[in-house]
Amino acid sequence: MSDLSLKVSYDGTGYGGFQVQKNAPTIQGELEKALAVIYKEPLRVTGAGRTDAGVHALGQVVHYRAPFEIPCSKLPAALNVLLPPDIVVLKAETAAPGFHACSSAKGKVYRYTLDRAFYPQVMRRRFAYHFPGVFDRQSAERAAKLVEGTHDFGAFRVTGSSVRSTVRTLYRAGLAEFPEKEIIVLTFEGSGFLYRMVRMLVGSLLRVARGRLEPEDIAAALSGERPEAAGPTAPPQGLCLEKVIY
Repeated sequence: MSDLSLKVSYDGTGYGGFQVQKNAPTIQGELEKALAVIYKEPLRVTGAGRTDAGVHALGQVVHYRAPFEIPCSKLPAALNVLLPPDIVVLKAETAAPGFHACSSAKGKVYRYTLDRAFYPQVMRRRFAYHFPGVFDRQSAERAAKLVEGTHDFGAFRVTGSSVRSTVRTLYRAGLAEFPEKEIIVLTFEGSGFLYRMVRMLVGSLLRVARGRLEPEDIAAALSGERPEAAGPTAPPQGLCLEKVIY
């Protein structure tokens, strides 16, 4: 037996998220079905992050224990034949001893894409949140800088998580504008993220960009003085897990 890791990309539009559920197709479920065909027995995969329904990934990482050896060079092609076209295995490799896709991760990079066109860009509808109109970029960037560093992000978490600590470190929170594509991309790199934390951060920054909050209100949410300034939760389709750092 050997432990293997897979790098996986997917369009999460048609799925109930990464984690297996009883009443909805999931990324984990599709991966496990494909692996069961190859190995002739059920296998369990563990992901680096449990992306929500409608959220995408370019660099999700999963690990599993293989009952027998198959060359890593052949696994992606074998799996991609069996997987739906909106899930693609990009790479397979033997995992280091003790490797765990989630607990071994040192950080993750998420990006959130805003469609800034007056009318929705139809080819971006699955991967961007349509957000036209007023956008005070300077204020949004000031607010983004305030969330960088180590903070208690408890106000930026949707209830439902049982984590012991809500303290996380954001190494980077930034905005990049691409006028020719009429999009803005928000990037968040951190040691880890709470349940829907990125989408709540985006929702907060968008309120700042609209002039409905001041950047200092975000700092007050972090300190616990104004937790109501956090959020709302931005829609899922704009969010993508870009990279897991080990």
